[in-house]
Amino acid sequence: MRTSLIETEQIEAHLLQRSDTGEALIFEAKMLLDPELKEKVLWQQKTYHIIKSYGRDQLRQEIESVHQKLFSEGRHKSFRQKIMSLFTKK
Repeated sequence: MRTSLIETEQIEAHLLQRSDTGEALIFEAKMLLDPELKEKVLWQQKTYHIIKSYGRDQLRQEIESVHQKLFSEGRHKSFRQKIMSLFTKK
């Protein structure tokens, strides 16, 4: 279990470029010699990509929700007018 955690931390350091040059080179050499390690790195990289995409989608939904509230509810009329005045020709 401990070895697995250490390996995961090394993969993370490599993917997030937190290793110094020497450690990075050693890790890259290990990946060349161990196809299983290389596959683990690819899966962790895919996982990071999925998490990042999910976070972006969540943020996009949150922004859209705020937009809908600000531009459709009557109690925000003065704010809406101030924003719209920024985009009108004078």
